[in-house]
Amino acid sequence: MAGTLYLVGTPIGNLGDFSPRAVQTLSEVDFIAAEDTRVTLRLLNHFSIKKPLLSYYEHNKRARGGEILRRLEAGENCALVSDAGMPAISDPGEDMAALCAEHGIPVTVVPGPCAAITALTLSGLPAGRFCFEGFLSTGKKSRREHLAALAGEERTMIFYEAPHKLRATLADLRAAFGDERRVVLARELTKLHEEVQRMTLAEADAYYAQNNPRGEYVLLVAGCPPAPEEPAEGGMERARELAAAYMEQGLPRVDAVKRAAKETGVLRSELYKAVL
Repeated sequence: MAGTLYLVGTPIGNLGDFSPRAVQTLSEVDFIAAEDTRVTLRLLNHFSIKKPLLSYYEHNKRARGGEILRRLEAGENCALVSDAGMPAISDPGEDMAALCAEHGIPVTVVPGPCAAITALTLSGLPAGRFCFEGFLSTGKKSRREHLAALAGEERTMIFYEAPHKLRATLADLRAAFGDERRVVLARELTKLHEEVQRMTLAEADAYYAQNNPRGEYVLLVAGCPPAPEEPAEGGMERARELAAAYMEQGLPRVDAVKRAAKETGVLRSELYKAVL
């Protein structure tokens, strides 16, 4: 009988966020596949867990993935962890989960902290609908294409970024979305020096031109404002009639046009020309 792959969420900063179920799972599996065995060893030592560790990261995932699969097929249970947060989110654990699904190996999740959701929760930006974009490509062409595809995105967008790339990324976001688009920069989440900055992209660009970025960042960019609805057929004529009625009631022309435009959805400038 095949073993099970457990995807286990680990703390993104505060060790108090590691759940009792996660501790129990790591204590009971046969071995642990870790993004960086040194980082995971510190976590295991803190919770007095002693288990064999196997490295599994971006540059060895093909060879090591096959090895893990064979051990699972032989009946061993494996817990897969990243350095921080949920494995498979901007993490090669995604490939391991897909490989197991392809070969009929049971996969289950022990939920834990996630930097993207943590940052979204406290951002103050709309959280009902959002899109996770992860790390932008380092290639200029693919990066431009990625951001161009998001030009009309109305949902809150979530990006990850390393400190040494933050300035370039802010410049690219500003070029793609404009100076006044709101952005939230969250770093050191759940740690002692947690910091959340809320500003426009122009302000963020200017701030980090003078200040060195520190720590891993989650960037949350407000979505594109929805395009104004097209007025219904005959909307301009209806707007002219309303404006005329308001002027007959004594409203100045400018105020009458403004009110009629708001009620009918036509462009104020176009209605003003029509009234004249």
